[in-house]
Amino acid sequence: MHEQNEGFQVLGFPCNQFGKQEPGNNEEILEFARSKYDANFPMFAKIEVNGDGECDLYKWLKSEKADPERSADIAWNFTKFLVGKDGEVLARFEPKTTPEEIGEYLAPV
Repeated sequence: MHEQNEGFQVLGFPCNQFGKQEPGNNEEILEFARSKYDANFPMFAKIEVNGDGECDLYKWLKSEKADPERSADIAWNFTKFLVGKDGEVLARFEPKTTPEEIGEYLAPV
């Protein structure tokens, strides 16, 4: 399945701040995601999502949508954000949220 043909696009942003789960370089991370998980979406360079080195994209995403406990910080890998075509951050999903659960939000798109 290629998400862009469904009216939305998945984007991946690897981060090594959570249990050092992404220690490789960008090429190694991409190869792992493609070979192990059949990832077919754009994968960006490794970033930091919390702390002093936090990238501007995640500063903005977190300022728009805090987690259920009202914390802006990303608690673990696979936190997901749904951003509308107009750039509005529509929802934030915690790591255990499945693609099927997120699909419920995509019906009106």
